[in-house]
Parts: sequence; structure tokens; C-alpha cells
Amino acid sequence: MPNPRPLLLLCLAAALAGAAGPPPPRTATLTIETSQGPSNRFRPDEAFGAGLDGASQGDTDRLYTPHNVAAMRSAGLRPITYRLRTELGIEAWHWNPEGTWSDPAHRQGYWTSSDRPGKPIMTSWGYNLPRRGDTIDQANNEAWSRLDDGDPSTFWKSNPYLDARYTHDGDHPQWAVVELGDPTLVDTARIDWGEPYATRYEVQYWTGADEYDPAGRWVPFPHGEVDHGAGGEVMLKLADTPVRTSFIRLYMTASSGGSGPGDIRDHLGYAVRELSYGSTGADGVFKDAVRHAASHTAQSVAHVSSTDPWHRETDKDIQLEQPGLDRVFRSGLTNGLPMMVPVAVFYDTPDNAAAELRWLKARGYPVRQVELGEEPDGQYPNAADYGALYLQAVDVLRPIAPGISFGGPSLQSGVSDTWLDPNPDHSWTHQFVTYLKRRGRLGDLGFFSFERYPFDDMCGDIGKKLRQQSVMMGDLMARFDREEIPRNIPWVISEYGFSAFSGGPMVELPSALLDADIVGQFLTGGGDAAYMFGYGPNWPVNQHLQCAGYGNMMLHLADANGQATARMPAYWFARMLTGDWTQAGHGLHEIYPVRVETEPMAGKDDGPPITAYAVRRPDRRWAVMVVNRDGARAATAQIRFAPSRGVADPRGPLEVTQYSSANYNWLAAGESGHPTTDLPPSKWRATRAGGAVDLPPYSLTVIAFPKSR
Repeated sequence: MPNPRPLLLLCLAAALAGAAGPPPPRTATLTIETSQGPSNRFRPDEAFGAGLDGASQGDTDRLYTPHNVAAMRSAGLRPITYRLRTELGIEAWHWNPEGTWSDPAHRQGYWTSSDRPGKPIMTSWGYNLPRRGDTIDQANNEAWSRLDDGDPSTFWKSNPYLDARYTHDGDHPQWAVVELGDPTLVDTARIDWGEPYATRYEVQYWTGADEYDPAGRWVPFPHGEVDHGAGGEVMLKLADTPVRTSFIRLYMTASSGGSGPGDIRDHLGYAVRELSYGSTGADGVFKDAVRHAASHTAQSVAHVSSTDPWHRETDKDIQLEQPGLDRVFRSGLTNGLPMMVPVAVFYDTPDNAAAELRWLKARGYPVRQVELGEEPDGQYPNAADYGALYLQAVDVLRPIAPGISFGGPSLQSGVSDTWLDPNPDHSWTHQFVTYLKRRGRLGDLGFFSFERYPFDDMCGDIGKKLRQQSVMMGDLMARFDREEIPRNIPWVISEYGFSAFSGGPMVELPSALLDADIVGQFLTGGGDAAYMFGYGPNWPVNQHLQCAGYGNMMLHLADANGQATARMPAYWFARMLTGDWTQAGHGLHEIYPVRVETEPMAGKDDGPPITAYAVRRPDRRWAVMVVNRDGARAATAQIRFAPSRGVADPRGPLEVTQYSSANYNWLAAGESGHPTTDLPPSKWRATRAGGAVDLPPYSLTVIAFPKSR
């Protein structure tokens, strides 16, 4: 029989802990630093926006109902950025379903949507690229590479716009990488070339322990260099003694292309039908280490430097919808303000981008910024290749609308370390900036955009992650300065949220706190605009790790018909941001840094438990947004102004708006999760001596002062 004494002691300890009650509130002094003036200025109708994304089949009609549009608009977020999912999915975008093919007789080739306004565009689609070289994409991730699909009638081809006649910068070398998985002995390559083929190339192996090993290098196999390639199927004996490696790269520097009948773009770049790597035994039999299958899950993973945007009418992907541009502009979601619109760059043509801008201009739709491409760093291309395509797009777009700002690249992550790159400068962003500088074209970067999803893993101590985010954001802004992003252009967070993967914290109180810290810290640090992702209603899902639970980036929970019902923490954060912390409209706000003095978290060396962000509004009122990131302990905050000429502590009652567990609670029940409490933030006037305000655990509070003189 087990000894009952340890269990008895545990129960007694638990009872005593419960009797002791919660820890006493910590005291926090918030000092608004006014002596050096504001750290930044912004206008709410330019700084606080939301993103509208592509969708799966049928989701566009589900989302753009009058009910959902009204629900989204009620959050108070004003400007809109249109997100381009086709670029993530390695697809061409028929932004206008009407248009022309370069080979109209066969309904194939290079597509250009019509720039003539016609019937309203309510939905548009992506088109799969049949010359695709990547196994993995960042959207639906259902297609596959043609490099190892086992079908010699298909082929990968690089982007012809990286040929010298388009780049005006010389030819850009192209590459194709195959992952072998575990380290494998390799001494033989079999390359089945398409047209055009490489006349000069190398077969190389990666020496690093993994794909991010800074000591890793691409090394040519002893017999892997070819200077006079003739195409066709080639069997290369790469080494006398097999080399053990996990990654092999075909690196191409000279092409056979440049002439031929038909469209010149069909004859530029490099084409490969099938790649095989392995070893040849003493019996002369080649053992292929590459898995060949027309499936992204069954084939060996392949990555390429670029892909030809050539496609066919039959390549339409009905599973990847983009909301029609007319639908978005006419929905009311843009609030009559200029929208940040995208043009496709990496998987499309400059002609299609130019037609889009001409169409928008003819329609009379207001556009202030055009974002060129989306998340190119996530597809692992060379930054110089994206830079060359970026400049080509700018060159055709600027004459159409010289008053519009062009920018990008909408980094998948602010920390854009490169992959399998021997360059000592592992920053994709800095490599992009360096390329623009080398071309004398840094001035063509009109704004800098990136996405902010700080965590892939939403498991574990969420309060710790909230505090870490502030440290990470500070490091990121400093990194951008080191990467020489110009400070005289706008910096834009084009999407933000907890993670690029869905999980429970997105529908719990910490999501509002994280959003507040991202926006407040970014603006205080000199940022210009931040667009919240997850504008439309949605359902809880789990995409990545089971321990993350079920949730989603969304302002509203969706009912069975996809219509907005319960309001999520992100919604109430947006309402407090636009209606309590700031004064709605176009008025110029000044933001000041706040020094927080409080007892740190016990044994913690990450960010502080409390953060605060102060603005002086056009109505001459001060407002402070305060985040208590401790989920177990309350605090009492007192606000002071640093001694400064002409600024004194305002007197009179404080107006407090607060969102905490008194207003919201979530029942975690998998896909059926829902709020059990869903109330608006609490509001009251604080009249306590010294202006002290209580901050519950995991709470977001806005404290507004009376009008100052």
C-alpha cells in the first residue's frame, strides 16, 4: 500500500498557499520623458491599419458580406494593405480575369491582365507555374518541383527577367538545390537538361553541419566543373572518392539561350528536366539518392533561385482566391483612404504589374503606396535577384504614377538570415540594400516593409514570450539600422500578430497585450505604420504544434456560415488603440518614451513586467497605454512627467479604459472553443490621490488625462 504521508503534505502545502492569497500588487512608476521632445509623430488614419489576404475557394464571398464588413470596420482601423497570397504560393496573379496571353493560339505563355476598366472584378485567382522548381511554398503548399518529379516531359526553368537584356546588370547566376536528408555519399550526377541549358556550370556540395551553419561553404566536387556544356542527358563522375553531404547545388553561370523562334523569354535562363545525385558502384550501376515523385511530400525537397512565370489557362488554381480589387475598394473597408496595393514581382511579369497600376489609375481608386512582391526572403532567392526584379518593376511603374511611393520587400520575418549562404553577411535584407546601393538605386526604395510574427512556438510560458517580444523588437530595430535601412523613408509593419502559425494564445488575453506592445514600441522607435493581420472572422485551428492549442488571428469568431459573432481580444485592442489612446482621424500625434520603474519578475532576465506608451493628442490631452504582462500579479501604476519646462503633472480625474479577465475569458475546447465572457473594456474615472490606477494581471489599460493648457 502506498505511503499516504507525501500526498498529505502536498495537500497541506496547497491549502496553505491558497490561504495566503495572490501576491501583493507591485508598484510601478511611469515617467513620461518629455525633456527631449517627442520620439516620433504619426497620424492614426495612416498608422493603424489592417491587412486583407488571399483566401481558399469560396472564402471571398463568405468574407465580404455587409455583416462582416460592418464588423471589421467597427474596430476603427482605417488604412488597408492588400496581401498577395499568390506570391507566397509560387503562382502568377491574374488580378483581372480578362487579359491576353503571349501565345494566344494555345492560351498559354506570359499573361498580362487587361488595363481597361470593364465589368467589376469581384474575385481573382492564382495560376500554378508548370515550370516550378520549389518543392515547398508558403501558401497552400500542395504543388511540387519539376526537378525531381520523375517526369522527363516536365522541367524547371529560371526566370528570364534575370537575363542581362532585362537586368541591365549582367546575367544573374542561377541555382537549384536538392536536399538529400541524412548525409549521403555522392560521386555521380545525372542531369537531364531542357532548353535553354547551361554551357558553364558547377555541381557543388555543402560542407556545413546544417543549412544555417555559418562555417558552411559550397565546394565544387573535384570533377564537378563544366565549361563547355552541350545539354541533353549528362552523366558526371563528380569525384573519385564519394563525398558525404546533405545538400547539393547545381550552379549555372552561362546559358545556351538568347535566340530562337517565338517569344524570346522562352529562350532565356536555364531549364532542367530532372536531377539525380548518388553513387556509382564497382559494377557501374548508379544508385540514385534523390526521391522522384510528383508530390511535395514524396519527392526530395528542392529549392531554386527563381522560376519562370510562364503558365497555361489550365493552370488556374481555384483553391487560391484573391478578393477582386473592385470588391475591396467598393466594400467600404478602405474608408475612402488610399490603399497599399501589391504588384506581383517574383512570379509574374513587369507588364502585368504596369497594367494593374494603369487600371487602378483609370478606375480612380486612391493608392498611396505600392508594395512590390511579398515575402521574397521566405522563398530563399538571392537578394540581388529580387533587387533586379524590383528595379525592373519600379522602372515600368514610376512613369505611370510618379506621385506614388514604391517599396517593399514585405519580409517574411524582420530577421532575414539567409540559407545555405557562404557570404559572411548573412542578412538577406542587407544584401538587398547593398545591391540597390551598388546600382546607385537606393533612392528607389520608397518605404521599407516587413512582417512581425515573433514566435513560431506558442507553447510554454506565454507571459515570458510577451516580455521577450519587447527585447526582440528592440534588437530588430537596431539590426535594421545596422543593415542600413534608410531612416528617411517610412518603415511599415505590413502584418503583425503572435505567430505565422495558428494557436491558442491568439484568442486569449495575451494576444491583445502583444499587439499593444508591437505597435507601441514600433511607433516609439520611429516606425510609421502597422497593419494588423486577421481582419476577417475565422475559426480556431491548430497548424503547427499540438501544445499551442487552437486559435487564430481574427478580430471576430465566425459562426457556421463564416459570419462575425464574438469579439476577440485583438478587436478590443484595436478599439482602445483608435478610440481611447489616440484621437480618431488625421490629427498629428506625438509619442513620448516612458520610463517604467517597478519590481522585476522574480528570477527573470527578459523584458519588464509592465510597459507603457504615451501620446500627446491633437486635443492637447495626454494618454498612456499600459500593458501588465504578468499573468499572476497585479500592479498599481502612478504616472509622472519628467521635469521639463512647460510640462507639469496634469490635475483632475483620469479617464481609465481597461481590458482584463473581468471582460474576457476563453474556453479552450479545440475547434469548438469560444469566449465565456466577452464584454467591452471597463471605463471609469480615477480620483484616487496621486492618480494611482490598478492594473490587473494580464491587462491592457489606457489612462487619459484632462486637457492640458
